[in-house]
Amino acid sequence: MSDPSTNLSASPAPALSPAVPSAGLWDSVDALHAWLDADRAVDGREGLLLRILKLSEEVGEVAEAVIGATGQNPRKGVTHGWDDVQAELCDVALTALVALRGLTPDAREVFTRHLDRLTRRSLGTPRQGPSEDRSRGGS
Repeated sequence: MSDPSTNLSASPAPALSPAVPSAGLWDSVDALHAWLDADRAVDGREGLLLRILKLSEEVGEVAEAVIGATGQNPRKGVTHGWDDVQAELCDVALTALVALRGLTPDAREVFTRHLDRLTRRSLGTPRQGPSEDRSRGGS
């Protein structure tokens, strides 16, 4: 990916039906969660909060990669490529999913429901039932 600005457009996204993330993704999230839990230095609520805070670190790495890919630091110049930005964004997504898994063993279902609701709201696809939003507090 040489210049991501060529992929940015003002045209609306096509109306898509919500996709369910693959089982392989969730198997990996479960495995990463178990691996991290087996070797964590801090347990309990504090450990969970630290895992959630890891997201901030990962987002900072995205920012660093974007700054490096665009050469915005005159002292350093171009230090990263857009492949680095892609990898860092993947790290953010996976870190978020692993943190969600730390909050609930039903992370897959929680995420899928949220994705479905967000997709319907954003893309204007029809709702499945009138009581659906009321059951989740209408958020």
